[in-house]
This record gives sequence, structure tokens and C-alpha cells, in this order.
Amino acid sequence: MQQVLLTGISGYIGLHCARELLAAGFAVRGTVRNAAKQQEVLDSFATASLDTANLTFHIADLMSDDGWQDAATGCDYVMHTASPFAIANPKSEEEMLAPAVDGTLRVMRAAQATGVRRIVLTSSIVAMMGSMKTGTFTPDDWTDVTAKDVSTYMKSKTLAERAAWDFVGGQGADASIEMVTIHPGGVFGPPLAGNISGQSLAVIDQMLRGKQPVVPNVAIPMVDVRDVALLHVQALTKSEAAGHRIIAADDTPRSFADVAQVLKDAGYKGPSTRIAPDFLIRLMALFDREAKGMLG
Repeated sequence: MQQVLLTGISGYIGLHCARELLAAGFAVRGTVRNAAKQQEVLDSFATASLDTANLTFHIADLMSDDGWQDAATGCDYVMHTASPFAIANPKSEEEMLAPAVDGTLRVMRAAQATGVRRIVLTSSIVAMMGSMKTGTFTPDDWTDVTAKDVSTYMKSKTLAERAAWDFVGGQGADASIEMVTIHPGGVFGPPLAGNISGQSLAVIDQMLRGKQPVVPNVAIPMVDVRDVALLHVQALTKSEAAGHRIIAADDTPRSFADVAQVLKDAGYKGPSTRIAPDFLIRLMALFDREAKGMLG
């Protein structure tokens, strides 16, 4: 049985990836920051009536070197989904950049030291189009992190992915780690076992509860979390995927007003389709870090 080290297993995408990996016959070793996170994962799998016979855990923190090489030892693959995600810009950029960039390199070094075959890294479309105003983007595009309207989250995903590709490209002639990066758009869909976690689900939860009287005038390509997880698993072993940046999103951007309308059509009373004027979001950004994060 091939073994996969899955970082960030307790996250929204990580939980779905764990389920897909186990269903596909892999043994999964999930990394968590502490024992409480491990129990959260076990509780989620128990609620969903999922078999955990081939699921183990290792405690490791993206901000520490401790434990990563032990975690990767004996693993054939690494699936690196762990990375901080928040709409709000942090008070200090390093709060998000350090675990994203330095944490990714810790995982890469551990994989190299233990003979891992391939790494699948969860990036984002914002690493491709975060600095774009209009037009289309492709896997050849990179976000300009020096652009004015690029948020800290966009910077973190771009810089972490660049660091990972630089690491792969800088291997010696005898090194053989392959990498595939997956670039989801806005990730939505059912949480595993009904556990509301993560920023994207929190937005939907607030809409359903009627706590968002207006929605931002924003449209993004979206994707179902189950498709994202399936794509991660397929990227582990497909030989032709090596070295590629793969976009996981619909080719038509969807606005939050569209999302609200879908929910209303499904019978939910809480969602509002009223669009917040741009000037209001910019005014809020002067006082609210989440609003500022929407602007960049």
C-alpha cells in the first residue's frame, strides 16, 4: 500500500483529500498542529461513517523544523494542502507569509531527504491572476506581488509556490522529486461531516443566516471541493501531470450575487442579492481588515 503524507488534513480541502485518498487505496499520514486537531479529524470521519484503518497522524507545525523528516519517512508521496487562508489582511504580512513560504520549504526539504517521489502542492488561481484587472489567465501567468491591489493572501500563495518550483528546479542531477501544483478558484461545496471550517464556508454560512445584507461586487471562478480533492489524488500518479500547474475552476466567473440567488432559488430565506456599492467597500476598508483584503 502506497503512503501519502497529507499536510493540513484538518482543513476544509484536506479532509476531502483524505477521504479520496483512502477511498483510492492509499494509506494516509496526516499532519496536525496538535492532538486536538487530530481528534477533530477523527470525529469528522466518525460522523461521516468513514473507515480510518489506514489513517495515521503526525504532529508537525509549519513554523518549526521539528518532526517533518520523521513525518515524511516511508511516504511515497506528499500532498501539501496546509497554508494559512484568511480574507482579512493580517496586521503583519509575516503572520501569513512565513508559514506559507517557510512551511512549504520545510515540507519540500523533508520530502527530498526521505526519497518522496512526487509532491502535489495546493496553490490557487490567485497565484496566477491576483494582479490582473481584466482578461484571461493561463498556467504560464504569475501574480505580480509588487502590484498595489495584491492582498497578503495572494502574495502568500504566489511566493510559496515560486519557492517550491525554485526548490524543484534547483535539485541536483541525481534528485528526482516531481511536483504538480493545483490551482483552485473559489472552493465551495459540502463540508465533511457538516463541520463548518474555513473562510469560504464561513461566507456561505453568513449568507444563509441572513447576516450579509449586501454582497461584494466580486466575481471569481469557482469549483466544488470534491472535484478539487479528486484532482489532487489524480495528480499524484498521472505521469503526464508532472511539472504542471493545473487550474481547478469553472471557466466562467460567478459573482457572490449569483451564489446568493442560487441559495434563494433552493428555498433559503437568508441570502441577499443586493450588491454593495464599490465606494462602500472602500470606505469599510479604512476600518476593517477583511474589507481591505477584498480590495487587495
